[in-house]
Amino acid sequence: MSGAHVMAQALKRHGVEVIFGQSIPAALFLAAPHYGIRQIGYRTENAGSVMADAYARISHKVAVVTAQNGPAATLLVPGLAEAYKASIPIVAIVQDVARPFADKNAFQELDHLDLFKGVAKWIRRVADVNRIDDYVDMAFTAAASGRPGPAVLIAPIDMFVETAESRNDSRMASLGSFPLDRSGPDPDRVAEAAKLLASAERPLIIAGGGVHVSDAAGELAALQEHFSIPVATTVMGKGAVDEGHPLSIGIVGYFMATRSRTKHLRELVTEADVIMLIGNRTNQNGTDSWSLFPKGAKYIHLDIDGHEIGRNYEALRLVGDAKLGIKALSVALEDEDGAKRKAARPALEKAISEGLTKGRADAESVETSNASPIRPERLMRDLDSVLTPDHIVVSDASYSSIWVGNHLKSRKAGMRFLTPRGLAGLGWGLPYALGAKCARPDAPIFALVGDGGFAHVWSELETARRMGLNVVVAVLNNSILGYEKHAEKVIFNEYSDACDFTPVDHAAIARGAGCEGVRIEKAQDFLPALKAAFAANTTTVLDVITDERAYPPITMFNDNSVLNY
Repeated sequence: MSGAHVMAQALKRHGVEVIFGQSIPAALFLAAPHYGIRQIGYRTENAGSVMADAYARISHKVAVVTAQNGPAATLLVPGLAEAYKASIPIVAIVQDVARPFADKNAFQELDHLDLFKGVAKWIRRVADVNRIDDYVDMAFTAAASGRPGPAVLIAPIDMFVETAESRNDSRMASLGSFPLDRSGPDPDRVAEAAKLLASAERPLIIAGGGVHVSDAAGELAALQEHFSIPVATTVMGKGAVDEGHPLSIGIVGYFMATRSRTKHLRELVTEADVIMLIGNRTNQNGTDSWSLFPKGAKYIHLDIDGHEIGRNYEALRLVGDAKLGIKALSVALEDEDGAKRKAARPALEKAISEGLTKGRADAESVETSNASPIRPERLMRDLDSVLTPDHIVVSDASYSSIWVGNHLKSRKAGMRFLTPRGLAGLGWGLPYALGAKCARPDAPIFALVGDGGFAHVWSELETARRMGLNVVVAVLNNSILGYEKHAEKVIFNEYSDACDFTPVDHAAIARGAGCEGVRIEKAQDFLPALKAAFAANTTTVLDVITDERAYPPITMFNDNSVLNY
């Protein structure tokens, strides 16, 4: 067998069904169909790595993306960086120059081992065709075990066509799902955490993206209901609980300002006496620049990565998998007196309901506005009216993530909202949608993007058409780089030239790529177009002309007068 067939066979053993790649390594893509592996041919490597990220998040399988050596490999870096920070397992197979040409300035030769050091948890070069199985196994093990993340396997081009020795071993290991190895936290510390929660006057759980990575939404929902503990989430944790549950607060962090769902529930965070963090990095946005969480509270932190525990808040350390940790905590809580939690529940439910009602009332005028240009809040209200628990909503970074997080409602524990909050780079929305569609072909996929981020990845509309990945994309077309322009005005009371764009017809771009494109200038036209897009058998871009003065409820802005320009 050639090295390409050996690698394809190894990937199949690990459950790989799709590889995101353009044309390189060509020998691998020619071999892959013989093992039932489909190629998803992206147009640019940066988008391909983002597709792989979303595929992994939705499928709970380690995703595989490939790239050619040199400049193509460098374009994988942004996507792998997001996956690294968000703990998403990806195996990147990077073609290298032929072994006899190494260190001779061969065409597009680059030191790939150094290139990926800051964005991958494991990087190796396999140079022996008879060791391919070994290195593929190591790559999948590294990506899926412990805190998941990217692994990079560098493979010389000539190795793919070299003939491997006959093998007598019959490997059976399948390492392509995650978490690969679940390990629970120290039982003594779990018991201590249970006592803290049971005796607390005002406990609170804040769930992060680690709940989704661990597939622990069901366990968290049971903990919330059975033990009457309120649950808030971060942006990446959105969907970890049903936001219609009477003990669900919603997203907390840096956008609890005017017109947010959770503005009037801020005291549930600031006055909590015991806060349990689950799969939560306690990052800047999720803590409102570390100003939101109370200094006098006691903290419990459950995370697979012990380095995250105590990074910003000293805590009782529960190092382990979220699913196993929550299960163990639930068992331990059965031995504690739950009377205090049950007695407090009616008043707590009332407070949460009243706070959410006030937040919705604050946003009523913009959510029902018929103004032109259109308010994004109106679009979100219309979208929320058609969402089901089976929809998958993705967004780009910047404002798009905040509109989705604040105005849409999770309808079940485990509903997926994909937002690039590991590093929050622009251009993720459309590739996220395509990767999610690969993972769940039966699910309706909606992507919200700004015109700034969408410009990074217009080319992938052709990928959507060619690969039959039908998604709905709404472009908030306000002809500005919104977050940047508004932030510059708040900080400097002026803004740089690059914040303003010339008008672009994104619907025309979509039609030029063979997709459907609809330009929307009136608020009442959005909902009918949205319903038609979900019913269509093609990718549809809804190019919505929106108000450039509209901004989400960010605490730093909070109705600053300079934004009334």
